[in-house]
Amino acid sequence: MSDFYKDIVAPNGIYKFYLDGQWRESESGKAVGIINPSTRQTCFQVQACTQNEVNKMFDSAKVAQKAWAKTPLWKRAEYLHKVAALMRQNAQPIADCLIKEVAKPSKDSLTEVIRSADLLDYTAEEGLRFLGEGQLLNSDSFPGNPRNKMCLVSKVPMGVVLAIPPFNYPVNLAVSKLGPALMAGNAVVLKPPTQGAVAGIHMLQCFHAAGLPAGLLSVATGRGSEIGDFLTTHPGVNCISFTGGDTGISISKKAGMVPLQMELGGKDVCIVCADADLALAAKHIIKGGFSYSGQRCTAVKLVLVAEAVADALVAAVAEGVAKLSVGAPEADCDITPVVSESSANFIEGLIMDAKEKGATFVTGEYKREGNLIWPVLLDRVTPSMRLAWEEPFGPVLPVMRVASPEEAVAHCNASKYGLQGCVFTRDINAAIAISDAMETGTVQVNSAPARGPDHFPFQGFRDSGIGSQGIRNSLAMMVKTKSTVINLEKESYTMG
Repeated sequence: MSDFYKDIVAPNGIYKFYLDGQWRESESGKAVGIINPSTRQTCFQVQACTQNEVNKMFDSAKVAQKAWAKTPLWKRAEYLHKVAALMRQNAQPIADCLIKEVAKPSKDSLTEVIRSADLLDYTAEEGLRFLGEGQLLNSDSFPGNPRNKMCLVSKVPMGVVLAIPPFNYPVNLAVSKLGPALMAGNAVVLKPPTQGAVAGIHMLQCFHAAGLPAGLLSVATGRGSEIGDFLTTHPGVNCISFTGGDTGISISKKAGMVPLQMELGGKDVCIVCADADLALAAKHIIKGGFSYSGQRCTAVKLVLVAEAVADALVAAVAEGVAKLSVGAPEADCDITPVVSESSANFIEGLIMDAKEKGATFVTGEYKREGNLIWPVLLDRVTPSMRLAWEEPFGPVLPVMRVASPEEAVAHCNASKYGLQGCVFTRDINAAIAISDAMETGTVQVNSAPARGPDHFPFQGFRDSGIGSQGIRNSLAMMVKTKSTVINLEKESYTMG
């Protein structure tokens, strides 16, 4: 390990947590093991933080935030630019952790780190513009009022933000919360996912090395089952930014009046019309369905194709799927092990349900070794199958044949999810009509669903989320509106 990262590991090899500007060992004396999805062996250990240590995080965050809120915007931006530069300089060790912790292919792991640095740079610049904007209102713009009041409208920090990213993008989706929160003048308590915690710790070392004030940023490691509820219901929390699955529903029910920014699950449908460019559609379906083994909230999770072109589309997709490499993330394979044995078992259960109910296995016999599942393309999936509704989060792509775009849209809108979707057609009028009818946060036209670029608005409907992300939207989420009303004496204001 390079000298840059030497302080983050205890002498016993257990990674430390971060509190009040220092890397520390937990008073619990306990550790949480992180399992390598490829080997199913423990690859790292992190501290199991106590509730007392969490309390200290919020206490120090509250104090540090008061001073940080008075720090000029240009100075906050300087810090973020410095963090971004440090992330680029020390990117490979972070990427190496992603390979081991979440079995992300090596090239994609490095891309995630660099993308995160880019996000910080953009957040700093956008924050200068957006957060520097105020508003002045005069009272006589409302009927019946004289011109004797001025209202100065400004943006002020929320306070302490609890940031909870998911395993599949533990660096990028942490940074997408940390950057806007800090730029907006907040302190942050970060709860990284267990799988991905060490990559998050390496990433946080870049914030530490940038010289961020002590207490402004804390990292609580440990199992969500032990400190999760304590964190999300802590009285010191002023905002929660969460990305993940059904846990978010539970958080939202317990949060009370705490503002929420949540991106949860998705069942992103791909509607392929009869007039679509099938080669283009197949290319994007393969990429959208199988990138990072389908472990993406914006993965294509159900293809709804017009019956007239279904055979041709399925054949084209099958040809592409057959070319996908399967194996180790270190070898940059297209399909790598899914994150855990329980995840692999869940995916297998969905596949077996579809098999029992008559789906066609286009890619041949189902194959699995440990957490590694070979890509599965299923044709003639019906609404009676779980795969028509549930999110597999794995390398399985179901295809349903539909009689019309209206039938496809109806199925899309009947889902409890509404994150993203896409439509393939050569008719722009049809594309807009279908997009308008789809009840999802984003609709891609002639491309697979995708979260980025990171400054685009990103949101989900129904059980797919609350609030909107994207850099400017996240900045807006991390502030409150403050009005200062100046009352003027009529005589001195009218001048004669």
